[in-house]
Amino acid sequence: MAKKEESTNMVERFAEFKELKHIDKTTMISVLEESFRNVLAKMFGTDENLDVIMNPDKGDVQIFQNLEVVPDGEVTNPSTQISLSDARADQNPDVEIGEEHTREIIFEKFGRRAILNLRQTLQSKILDLQKEAIYSQFKGHEGELVSGEVYQTWSKETLLIDSEENELLLPKSESIPGDYFRKGETVRAVIQRVDNKNNNIRISVSRTSDDFLRRLFELEVPEIHDGLINIRAVARIPGERAKIAVESYDDRIDPVGACVGVKGSRIHGIVRELRNENIDVINYTSNPELFIQRALSPAKVSSIRLNPDEKRAEVFLRPEEVPLAIGKGALNIKLASKLTGYVIDVYRDTGEEYNDDIYLDEFKDEIDSWVIDALKNIGCVTAKNVLAMPRDFLIEKADLEEDTVDNVIAILKAEFED
Repeated sequence: MAKKEESTNMVERFAEFKELKHIDKTTMISVLEESFRNVLAKMFGTDENLDVIMNPDKGDVQIFQNLEVVPDGEVTNPSTQISLSDARADQNPDVEIGEEHTREIIFEKFGRRAILNLRQTLQSKILDLQKEAIYSQFKGHEGELVSGEVYQTWSKETLLIDSEENELLLPKSESIPGDYFRKGETVRAVIQRVDNKNNNIRISVSRTSDDFLRRLFELEVPEIHDGLINIRAVARIPGERAKIAVESYDDRIDPVGACVGVKGSRIHGIVRELRNENIDVINYTSNPELFIQRALSPAKVSSIRLNPDEKRAEVFLRPEEVPLAIGKGALNIKLASKLTGYVIDVYRDTGEEYNDDIYLDEFKDEIDSWVIDALKNIGCVTAKNVLAMPRDFLIEKADLEEDTVDNVIAILKAEFED
């Protein structure tokens, strides 16, 4: 009686995998059948003459072996042949030589090792199915918003677990400066990349991506979610500052006002999520000159000279507006360039012509490369661009010594005097 109990309901022995891995019934039955066939093929050398019948309603399995009937003493392969006497003794008294005899195989009779082998095979296949399902679920959804609970934090990345127990990895390089997570805290990010190397699924997420800012605005601003307002461009320096250009498809809707909300109610939540990253929301326009002018806000532009082919813009401002256009740490001009797609050169508007201007790279024989790089980092890419800046401004923003700045100014002035 104990043996009968042990041999019944083979499928139920493995039902735990179905519950744990959330695999549908049809797939589960298919995986069970394939697993049985793999184990049987190793035991008999082939599974071509085997019928495996899964009964999902009863929760059991039947295995039948189809054998060729041969004369007594002429069996050469017991896995595919059976003698006439044995076939007739196996409840088939009328069978003849050359016919097919089918007998049922009781899998449990092969012992504990066979059952353990089946279980291990099934585990492996279910694990592969789970990985394929996860890969299919996330692949193609890069840039979409996800949430996860902090499970563990290491020096280079943080492990998040989403509501379906999937593992999401947030690299340190994709975290906003100032991010500090506690175990159990819920963190939002966007899917950055989904890799499947050697059947090892890795889902990387990001909080520094421009898409993260886009998704947060879609979440907080119903008009964006409903398609009444469109985000045309985004530029970010994570944790510091961001610019976002929006336009409305409905003349009755002010896109900037809708994004900011009453008394900043909508944008405040986004700013908090981004660790107090300052966000400038501007009206998009297809007019590049006006777009650049808006992107450089709060500076007031006097005039702009565009070179559409090279995607360069020469922007002229009154001397007192120049520091505003460049911004602290040159953030404003960097973001404006990224937002508009133009390399922006800022000039002090003195009424002079700048047709004979020279790029700083042309002075590498006289000025050290690191000095030129420091000047370019604050938006000074040409000689007259540098000469248009106040001396004290160059010293402070480019973090250069007074003697170095004086030497640069002298070299540049001498070029134009000649």
